[in-house]
Amino acid sequence: MLARLRPLMATATRGKTAPGVAFSTSVAAAERYDHMHYSHTDACHHLRWTAKESYEYMYARPWSRVADFYAELVRTGAGATGLAILFGKDENDYTCDTNGGNYIVPLEKQTSSKSSNDRGGRWERANFKIVLSYHGGSFDGWQKQPGLNTVQGLVEKHLGKFVDERKAKQLEARSLPIEGYAAVAGRTDKGVTALQQVCSFYTWRKNVKTGDIKETINKAAPEKLRLLHVSEVSREFHPNFAAKWRRYLYIFPLDEDAKSISGEEQSTKILKGLEYNIKPQVFDVDKVDKIIRQLEGKSLSYKMFARDTQASRSVGPPTKCFMFHSRAAVVKLHSADENCEEGMSAVCIELVANRFLRKMVRVLVATTIREAAAGAEEDALLNLMEATCRRATAPPAPPEGLCLVDVGYDDFNRQMCFIVD
Repeated sequence: MLARLRPLMATATRGKTAPGVAFSTSVAAAERYDHMHYSHTDACHHLRWTAKESYEYMYARPWSRVADFYAELVRTGAGATGLAILFGKDENDYTCDTNGGNYIVPLEKQTSSKSSNDRGGRWERANFKIVLSYHGGSFDGWQKQPGLNTVQGLVEKHLGKFVDERKAKQLEARSLPIEGYAAVAGRTDKGVTALQQVCSFYTWRKNVKTGDIKETINKAAPEKLRLLHVSEVSREFHPNFAAKWRRYLYIFPLDEDAKSISGEEQSTKILKGLEYNIKPQVFDVDKVDKIIRQLEGKSLSYKMFARDTQASRSVGPPTKCFMFHSRAAVVKLHSADENCEEGMSAVCIELVANRFLRKMVRVLVATTIREAAAGAEEDALLNLMEATCRRATAPPAPPEGLCLVDVGYDDFNRQMCFIVD
C-alpha cells in the first residue's frame, strides 16, 4: 500500500486555483498516471509532508493505547460519560438516561396531536430506538457484508428473534436467514469505535418488550458490543433522517518522540527546515486548534476531504456540510492502573456537524496536522476547499483514533461539547 502513496509531483501552474495551492500536470505525467498531482506553492511548501510521509507519520503512533482506552469505555458501558471525565467535565451532564430522557425526538412529541392507532400499513408496527456502544477494533465496520464480522450483521442476526411470523415465512421461502433489519444514523468504517450509535428496528409483533431486546443484544458479543438503551418510539422515527447533528472525536497519541511544540521553538524548527530542507516531525497543538476552528459555523463543500465516494456525489449539495463545532486540545490518556499524571499525552479533535462524508473526519485530522507541522496559515483548510484534486489533502488518518460519540435529535447545544472556551 505504501508503494502506491507516491510523493506529490511539482509541475507548472495551470488554471484557477485556491491560494497557496497550484494545480498542474506534465505530458509525461499525464501519460503515466490517470490522476493529476498538486504542488503547494505557499511559503511553507517545502516543509509540507508528501502523501507517503504523512501516511507514515500518522501510523507510527502507539495506537494500541487508544484502542485499549476505547475498549474500556465500551466494556463498562460508560458511553460519553467516559469522555467527559477525560476532559474534566461533570459526568452527570453526559450520563445516558435509562428512561430515555436524552433520546426524546421531536417526531415522537408530535404524535400526541393525532392518533395513528386506527391506521393500517406501517402504522401498525412497533418501532424501537436502540442506542449501541461497540469497539471498532473488534468488528469489520458497521455495514453488513458477506463473510465479515460486522456490527449490523451481528445485531440483525439477534434481532431475528423478534421478527413477526409473516416476515419469517417470507425469508424462509427465499432460503434466507431469519433476521431483523437495523437502520442506522451513520455507518462507521472498520476500526472506528462508537459510544452512542443510534439504530432502529421495527416489527409487527405486539408482545416484544424492550428488556428482551436489550438482553438479547448484550449476549451477542460481551465486552465488544453493548446496548445502552432501547425504547419504543414513533413509527415516523428514522435514526438517520431525524438526526440534526453527529459528534465525532479523534484521539491522536503523542509519544516521547512526537511532543507538541509552540512559540519560539516552532519558529526555530521552521528556520532550520528552510536552511537544511528538513521537514518537521512535531507540530503545535495550538496551531491545530486555530486551523480547525476556521471551519466552525460555516456550510462548506468537503468534497476534497472525502474518499471512496461515487462520482455523482462528488459535486454539488451532497458534499456540503455545516460544522457546528470544531476544536482541538491536549488530554492525558490513562488505563485502569495509571493516574492522570502518568497517562499518555494525546491530541483530541472534536467535530460536530449536521452530516459527514466518507472518511471526511480522518482526512480532516491528517490534513490539519500536516498543515500545522508545516507552519501553514490558519486558513489552510479553507483554501483547500477550492482545490480540484483530492491529492491536495492528506491520506486518511488511522481509523483506530476515531470515535462516533453520539447523535443528536434536538437542536445543537455547544455547552454539551467537551472542548469549549
